[in-house]
Amino acid sequence: MKLSMIALRSAAVAAAAAGFATAVAAADISGAGATFPYPIYAKWADAYKKETGNGLNYQSIGSGGGIKQIQAKTVTFGASDMPLKPDELDKSGLIQFPTVMGGVVPVVNVPGLKPGELVLDGATLGDIFLGKVTKWDDAAIKKLNPNAKLPGQAIAVVHRSDGSGTTFIFTDYLSKVSPAWKDKVGAATAVEWPVGIGAKGNEGVAGNVGQTGGSIGYVEYAYAKQNKMTHTRLVNLDGKAVEPTAKAFQASAAGADWAKSQGFYVILTNEKGADAWPIAGATFILMHKQPQDPAAAAEALRFFDWAYAKGDKMAEELDYVPMPDSVVKLIGKTWADQIKGKDGKPIHASMM
Repeated sequence: MKLSMIALRSAAVAAAAAGFATAVAAADISGAGATFPYPIYAKWADAYKKETGNGLNYQSIGSGGGIKQIQAKTVTFGASDMPLKPDELDKSGLIQFPTVMGGVVPVVNVPGLKPGELVLDGATLGDIFLGKVTKWDDAAIKKLNPNAKLPGQAIAVVHRSDGSGTTFIFTDYLSKVSPAWKDKVGAATAVEWPVGIGAKGNEGVAGNVGQTGGSIGYVEYAYAKQNKMTHTRLVNLDGKAVEPTAKAFQASAAGADWAKSQGFYVILTNEKGADAWPIAGATFILMHKQPQDPAAAAEALRFFDWAYAKGDKMAEELDYVPMPDSVVKLIGKTWADQIKGKDGKPIHASMM
């Protein structure tokens, strides 16, 4: 259905961008931020360049860095897995919109355990990252895994060292399932970790867990899949032990009411549903309402317009969940209503 949307919108898109046609040809799309969506942004960028000849320079530096760079106007767009609240957007003159949804998964390096074999629940996961559960054969883990051969090995916790939206999603979940975590640590892109060693980016955590026996960390699922890591199952809000899959991420997003959200501020952790993966979230793009370089901004919007229309299959291959058509239409309306050139006119046509 989205493929047909290109034909329906092509005339409108061309008209909206006509004033920038010459400049955009030389425009460099620059973005920075979240590592969570980096695998799909890289895949989209490669396909987009082959089709259009236009490239994308995206720095996978973490959500905290992406927010800082877009606020400083050093990039065309920032990227964050933690949505900014409406008042924060207004203060910085920004809009935000979601691109894809996905899941954050605990990954372990424990001899003898296969992917999906180990089951954890929120309380136990919280206690591991609080430093209360320190060995793999702890009674709390054994209770959830009565048939697993668990070693008496010490647990090595690996967490993000940079400001990270993946950390926000993970700690937001822990704050909902562990009162002790909410009390002592809380949810943010960067927190005071009670225990563990830090690594930069999803890439760094994946690499560190892969090299450290007895370790546990958390990464976006695409990194676990690409690196053939041992993920855990999790007990969700409905009490079901579920695998991280695109279907499970979609189940988490099923109840999201994007139309009623202000500034697309939606958080998807610990959602109801027997099939729902409990640590899910969307990833967001941040852009200025009045960009310094309207030509580059118009080209960035063309890139995301293309991604919404042609990038679903690529996203699904990496187990991301594409945004529904209804949300894509809302995003197009937001672009038309809020992102303006120096003359006050929209720099991109609505996708309505």
